[in-house]
Amino acid sequence: MKPIQHLSKYIITGMVAVVLFASCTKNFDEINTDPNRIESISPGTLLNPIIYSVASYNMLRSDDITFNLMQVALPYPSASGGLHRYDLAENAGAGTWNTYYRWLNNVKEMYNASVKADDKNYQAIALTLKAWIYSNLTDCFGDVPMKEAVMGDEGIYRPAFDSQKDIYTTILTDLDSANNLYNTSKSMIYGTEILYSNSVAGWKKFTNSLKMRLLLRLSKRTELNVYSQLRAMIDNPTKYPVFTSNTDAAVLKLTGITPLVSPWGRPVDFTSYRAVGKFFLDSLNAFNDPRRAKFATQAKNASGSTSIGYMGIPSGYAGSESQFNYIPSNVNVALVTASSTASPMICVIMPYCEVEFIKAEVEFIYGNQTAAKSAYEKAVKAAIEQWGATVPTDYFTNATYAGATAYNETLQRILLQKYYGLFFVDFQMWFEYRRTGLPVLPVNDGIVGKQMPTRFQYPISIRSSNTDNYNKAKEAMGGDLNTTKVWWEK
Repeated sequence: MKPIQHLSKYIITGMVAVVLFASCTKNFDEINTDPNRIESISPGTLLNPIIYSVASYNMLRSDDITFNLMQVALPYPSASGGLHRYDLAENAGAGTWNTYYRWLNNVKEMYNASVKADDKNYQAIALTLKAWIYSNLTDCFGDVPMKEAVMGDEGIYRPAFDSQKDIYTTILTDLDSANNLYNTSKSMIYGTEILYSNSVAGWKKFTNSLKMRLLLRLSKRTELNVYSQLRAMIDNPTKYPVFTSNTDAAVLKLTGITPLVSPWGRPVDFTSYRAVGKFFLDSLNAFNDPRRAKFATQAKNASGSTSIGYMGIPSGYAGSESQFNYIPSNVNVALVTASSTASPMICVIMPYCEVEFIKAEVEFIYGNQTAAKSAYEKAVKAAIEQWGATVPTDYFTNATYAGATAYNETLQRILLQKYYGLFFVDFQMWFEYRRTGLPVLPVNDGIVGKQMPTRFQYPISIRSSNTDNYNKAKEAMGGDLNTTKVWWEK
């Protein structure tokens, strides 16, 4: 009997163990789930981080890249080299490449979540964000990975590059799809987003305004007839609603309250060892423009005791700083100081004035000078008021300044004012200059090679990690130089 009793003891013990194990594992998944880790995302989870991170990064790039290339501001003193002398470092675009692809991965996740949730408005917004980021990316580099990009989770770590033509075809199609997806009668339910406070109508206007920007970018590709496409959009505002006032614009207001903080942790870094460009201020002086005080400080005499008006330093100057017998104007620190909800810092993604400048160019091309004049004046007024300045009642008619401000039926006049309208808007001044060659910027003696850079070179890390596809892209582009022209420039 003892052996039987001994065996029964182990059977009973084993049964108890099974019961205990079953009890312990009944809630195993719940017990071992990290409560701080998101297992799935809603379509709105990533929206605000994408908007803020890309917009604020673009503002930093505008300061670092566009201001220097487009003679808005420059380092001072600056003994030699520097972007204002068109001395663009070999790896200058690496941060732009890495940042954009990081957030494109998040846009992809947002789009997939919106499809899963069958929420058409969030799908449309994701397509718009994708077009916004990809357009900047391709305009900075030319051919870049798109179809096989951000597919590491599918085992694609060395994506093929797509032609800029194919990229533009895709993003313009995506913007058309987005315009058709929006349902303005349906609310956005996944939290409050920071750009339009859940206004579907606002997002739809941004989508179509962005499409206008990107169509115009292709104006040199005459086979595409982009002006007729823009004409069709302008003539059908019901189907293609766009910005009609500054309140519609894609402008992110930074209050200084987390997460809406200034990209400049220390605003003083924005003004340290800086000067405003002479070209930038000379034209504003010719306009007697109220934006001067918003954009810049006044220059002082050599001793610093007396203000002498708005005076900049020539970008790309040669020689020492001793040639300047004054302390030049600096950029205004208030531009990057996020202070309050009542007086926020603005981070401009796409301004309303840009839409009116596009309309002015289209009307000019079609020979409708009265309509072009109307759009031009709306654009200029909007560009001034966006920065909190007041438009003088005689801005376009004053006998002293009207020669510089009144519409004179030239594209040069439209695009000079557009240059100021695109102030602090990522790379747009640079892109527009590459498209048109306007405004005419002085080429000073210290400028390297005398030729405006037309793109970033591909990052060094991409050349070494994705060599075969890099070489194919390099051949298709006609080289990987800072002066290699992208498809829409040719």
